[in-house]
Amino acid sequence: MSGAALGIEIVVVFFLALFLLHRYGDFRKQQRMVLFGTLLAWYLCFLIVFILPLDVSTTIYKQCKNDSGEHAAVGLPAVTSAFSNQTTTNFTVLPTKRVPKVCYKPWSYIPAGIMPVFWRVVYWTSQCLTWLLLPFMQSYARSGGFSITGKIKTALIENAIYYGTYLLIFGSLLIYVAIHPKLRLSWYELQTIGITAANTWGLFLLVLLLGYGLVEIPRSYWNGSHRGHLLMKTYFKAAKLMTEKADAEENLEDIMEEVRKISETIKYNHPLRKYIDTILRKCPTEYQEKMGRNMDDYEDFDDKRNTYPSEKSLVKLHKQVIYAVQRHNRTRVQWQILLEQAFHLEDVAKNETSSSRQFVHSFAPAEPPGWFARYIYTPTVEWYWECFLRQWFYRVLAVVLSLFSVAVVWSECTFFSTQPVLSLFAVFIQLAERDYNYLYIEMACFITIFFLCTCVYSTVFRIRVFNYYYFASHHQTDAYSLQFSGMLFCRLTPPLCLNFLGLIHMDSAISHEQKMQPTEYTKIMGSMKVLSFIADGFYIYYPMLIVLLCIATYFSLGTRCLNLLGFQQFMGDNNMTSDLMDEGKELIRRERRKRQRVEDGENRRREWKERYGNQRDDYSARNRNAPAELKETNYSDTVNANANRQAKYSRSSGRPERDRIELLQDAEPLDFNAETTSDDLDLETGRHTGGRYLSMSSSRSRIFDDV
Repeated sequence: MSGAALGIEIVVVFFLALFLLHRYGDFRKQQRMVLFGTLLAWYLCFLIVFILPLDVSTTIYKQCKNDSGEHAAVGLPAVTSAFSNQTTTNFTVLPTKRVPKVCYKPWSYIPAGIMPVFWRVVYWTSQCLTWLLLPFMQSYARSGGFSITGKIKTALIENAIYYGTYLLIFGSLLIYVAIHPKLRLSWYELQTIGITAANTWGLFLLVLLLGYGLVEIPRSYWNGSHRGHLLMKTYFKAAKLMTEKADAEENLEDIMEEVRKISETIKYNHPLRKYIDTILRKCPTEYQEKMGRNMDDYEDFDDKRNTYPSEKSLVKLHKQVIYAVQRHNRTRVQWQILLEQAFHLEDVAKNETSSSRQFVHSFAPAEPPGWFARYIYTPTVEWYWECFLRQWFYRVLAVVLSLFSVAVVWSECTFFSTQPVLSLFAVFIQLAERDYNYLYIEMACFITIFFLCTCVYSTVFRIRVFNYYYFASHHQTDAYSLQFSGMLFCRLTPPLCLNFLGLIHMDSAISHEQKMQPTEYTKIMGSMKVLSFIADGFYIYYPMLIVLLCIATYFSLGTRCLNLLGFQQFMGDNNMTSDLMDEGKELIRRERRKRQRVEDGENRRREWKERYGNQRDDYSARNRNAPAELKETNYSDTVNANANRQAKYSRSSGRPERDRIELLQDAEPLDFNAETTSDDLDLETGRHTGGRYLSMSSSRSRIFDDV
């Protein structure tokens, strides 16, 4: 198994990243560079999370070999020196040899020389993506420039704040090292300063996001077990999202109106027309068709009559179009997701009182059910899961996650203490290390890192400030959210894993143990002794701030402050929250009626087609078979000429009747109940119901009423 586990995980992680990108992105519509950059960023971050446990188990094995080698070397001289001064000749004292410690090689052992190269490639590639390429690609895609040079210039200006912040931190650390009398600069130390600056920035964001996620994720599962609370919150979100959706649609219409006016002003032979065509290609399809019908390209432009916009104003308009379309698409997708969630919760509330114990959906699923839904997840199983088991599962999961969060908070506050060992994760790893249970060590490391990543990354998409980005399955995530997620993952995953190594006492810069065997991942990060005030101060005491953040999140201090500032948040004891919930409930009811009407119309058309489509096919088949039957009759020897003449005349007389029947079958079915009702109302009001068109019906007086 020498290196086999590493190779298998590299391949598996690649297909995992590719599967997730296919689920959230759209391979056919989105640009190839966006998909490639996002795939590479996700792949590198997933590699760090999956491969780091293997690095930990390999490091523990190397530490065991070093300890056994030191014991074997020290044991013999210590025994012989203790008896070197004895001169007694009656007996001979033989030195007692210490039994060397037996070290078991882990199943996923990685040979020496592989991990340093692997971590160096993964880390530096991810850092280039998160600090240089992905922000630049994101700004480049949003830029309103019409040329490559203009887009590059705009992207550099927009990313100046990111690059400036990074250079400021790096420059400050560089000045500190330069003026320090005991330190001298070298390429290794400069590399360490750059890594430290990136990790410092990441750790600063990491603690803020982690303090919110450690409390909010267990609480969300606990509240999710109460369907009434979850449904009320969904109504609240629907009211707020509808306001944002209406604002986005209004903004898009205003910008499209401005584009239409400029498009009508600038004709086909104007020098700026190519820029207008570029803007039109970014507009939604319905607006493109509407503007295309109003084009008068046969008219030439006249510089004396019209005033034309400048290229700079068109660049600004182009950027506004890109932002408006992206915002409109985002709110539309989020609205559809929220509607599905609300309909599902209402269906669960209705099915709870069902005596048949089979889950019934209000609307048919958009996609046909697969083999899992047909054979395993049947309506009966779905009823037991949705109406009974899910709430208890969520409660148990919330309790487990709460205990996990408490362990993380405790370990973050005590991981710097090595004697005694207070970090719970360090205690668990050391207990497994004594029994050489490498599988347990790797699973514990992976689960802990995965939980920390979930708390951090989910917080970004929960906080209202970051609502500009979203994740939506079924290929509904836009390119900007994909790029942002890749940039965020690459920026926060390395400091998160370094913080995890500190929790389990595998980072010598924090544990201050000289004999500790460092992991290959820690070696790539460099020695923090170059910047002692960060290693001994910021990395140790700043994570303690997570306690205050967890307390503030538990009492919803941030939510209350935002609510006081005018940003409406979901609070059960607030009048504004109740009003928004009522408004959202009405919106969901309206959307349900609209969807129900559409589905009823489709069902009626399907029933009419199934009921009368077969008869129409029978008539068509009969018409095709009639000439053959008549041909057999004409050439039959047993039928006389009178019979042939009778068949001929019956054929000619029956064809108009069949044509009339076919025309009636092809006609669109009418709602006869509605016609009857309208006729009754017309009779009651005294209006004449002579025909469908007034021009074809007789009128008793005032012949000019139609005019």
